[in-house]
Amino acid sequence: MIKLAVSGSCGKMGGRIIALSQKEQVFKLAAAIEAKGHPDIGKDILGVKIFDDANVIKSADVLIEFTAVSPTMEHLNACLKFLRPMVIGTTGLSEDQILEIKKAAKKIPVVFSPNMSIGVNCLFGLVKMAAAKLGIDYEVSIVEAHHIHKKDSPSGTAKKLAQIVKETSQKEVKDIKAVREGEIIGDHRVIFESPVDRIELFHSAKTRDIFVLGALAAAKFIVNQKPGLYSMQDVLGL
Repeated sequence: MIKLAVSGSCGKMGGRIIALSQKEQVFKLAAAIEAKGHPDIGKDILGVKIFDDANVIKSADVLIEFTAVSPTMEHLNACLKFLRPMVIGTTGLSEDQILEIKKAAKKIPVVFSPNMSIGVNCLFGLVKMAAAKLGIDYEVSIVEAHHIHKKDSPSGTAKKLAQIVKETSQKEVKDIKAVREGEIIGDHRVIFESPVDRIELFHSAKTRDIFVLGALAAAKFIVNQKPGLYSMQDVLGL
């Protein structure tokens, strides 16, 4: 049985993480965390009281974090304090904050990914393959679309796609278009174009559950790992 701590437990992502975790007998909710001042502090979720104190992470085997930058860094320190593994799906982190995560991963196991979706991680692999085969003869552009509430722009996933292209083909992706419209869950399109043809690789998220399922897979994976920084590619064995 994996005792699960969920940050942002009353939010859209946190609520779905808790709901879908209950469909797998391997998980038991052990800690529910919310921001200070949240109206649901003190209430119960599945018999577990909602706290605004990161120290409740001590009662869990692993923390799943899909919130904002500030609580993510606070909870990273708590996981370090209690030597608990952490799954981080938060985006919009600065380079310095990413360095802090990498430093923490020397002491605790951490899965850190800009996108927990299994489908998107397959997209990462396809883009790497295309970049390796097509090389510098193709111009590469990226278009991503999300809901109007998403703060970071371009998305962490789009940045990761651009990074894959650069590392694989030495080709800089100069054109990344970010769209913020309605309630779009997440669309990512990578376009390879030459004078003679055009190749498009596209992924569209229909529901946030794809990120939740990936995060739960990451939680099952990370509880058995040694300290280190892991990606969803490691989780999925890609």
